[in-house]
Amino acid sequence: MTDNKQRIVFFDGVCNLCNASVQTILKNDKQQLFYFASLQSEFASQFFLEHQYQAPTATIIYFDGEMFYHKTGAVLRIARKLRFPFPLLYGLIIFPPFIRNGVYDFIAKYRYTWFGKTESCMMPKPQWKQRFLG
Repeated sequence: MTDNKQRIVFFDGVCNLCNASVQTILKNDKQQLFYFASLQSEFASQFFLEHQYQAPTATIIYFDGEMFYHKTGAVLRIARKLRFPFPLLYGLIIFPPFIRNGVYDFIAKYRYTWFGKTESCMMPKPQWKQRFLG
């Protein structure tokens, strides 16, 4: 299925903000470290089951090959691996998770209202297709 060292970003496949975030990661991941799977996919369900992970809903989830992270824990760890200036965002890790995740939850609550929703998961560009799982 997947190499345990793969870094996988699980995202809401019908959220326009989430899809735009995935495209930003792809454009700024020059080392091609990250792979992607929609939270709605069969791959995600099976992966979480195999790893005995109870996935939280309405959040980004990042698997770094060993551990799962979600919300700002995921966002900041992903940003740290992208090209400049994104690694600077990792400095926000100094704020307590309840503060960081409070902001994340507020944005997540209104993301469909502010950014919209698509009927289906995004179709990746041909050069990125191999980085999408499931």
